[in-house]
Amino acid sequence: MSDDGAALGTRLRERDLGAAPAALNLLESTVPADRRQSAKLLREISPATLGGEAGGHVIGVTGPPGAGKSTLLSALLAAWRAQERTVAILAVDPSSRRSGGSLLGDRARIAFDPADRGVLIRSTAAGERLGGLSWATAAAAHALAAAFDVVVIETVGVGQAETEVADVADTVVVVVQPGGGDVLQFLKAGIMEIPDVLVVTKADIGEIALRTTRELSAALRSLGSDSTRVLAVSSLPPTSGIGELIAALQEHRLTIDLAERRLRARRASALSDFTHEHGERGLRALGGRRAAEQLLEAQDRTLDTAALVASLEQGADGSAGAGT
Repeated sequence: MSDDGAALGTRLRERDLGAAPAALNLLESTVPADRRQSAKLLREISPATLGGEAGGHVIGVTGPPGAGKSTLLSALLAAWRAQERTVAILAVDPSSRRSGGSLLGDRARIAFDPADRGVLIRSTAAGERLGGLSWATAAAAHALAAAFDVVVIETVGVGQAETEVADVADTVVVVVQPGGGDVLQFLKAGIMEIPDVLVVTKADIGEIALRTTRELSAALRSLGSDSTRVLAVSSLPPTSGIGELIAALQEHRLTIDLAERRLRARRASALSDFTHEHGERGLRALGGRRAAEQLLEAQDRTLDTAALVASLEQGADGSAGAGT
């Protein structure tokens, strides 16, 4: 791949949306030379280079299959574009356990104008990662946040492990459909602990949607999650609740400590990437997971994920050298 990572990072920093596809190609590549260029790209859009966190709002959208995530995103996308906000959507499709392949079909399910240069929709395979995110998704989301106003990660709705999206997004939206028994299932799976906003879709069907909304609100109160908004929306024309949902997302963004949340996301991503690359043996070389976390906590708060991974690798090499 011939694209220079530093140049692509600079273009993203300057909000050149045309650099996004090449940047994503680079970040998704596993070729060693491309991985080095990816590190350069991430350095150009790191908090240290930007002088703070990237301005885009990273939103994770997750929930069971068939809940209406793609239809909801179609409605949200239209509303955001009406506000002249640029939007990037990373739609994560499940990978086959047998072949490793993916249908990559989410892009086709989200309604958008292919000629609209303010929109980027990218389908990506989940790969082997249980959390419903490919290895490059976290880095891609934060890279795109330097150029786009809104970055959405739509995860595979396949169970408890997808709560990993909470380690990546600024705001997590969990989408459920009315009357599907989702409240009990979410309580069992622990998913109720991660949403910042809960969305009940298909509000146009009436009482059953309102009942589900009340049940979710009661379940959240029982968990002490009074701050989580529960909204009922209809994504089909004429839509309802979409404006209220966008307002709730913006309100949440304003109430969080963004720098602290992004810092935790970079550290979590760095630890996951290091463990994927070096396995439990690499963690043992650092003294275990807690020692690795402490090493990350000691690093400069403005470092990007690639630099944090490098610090872990240096720590592991040093520990291995000391033991010989």
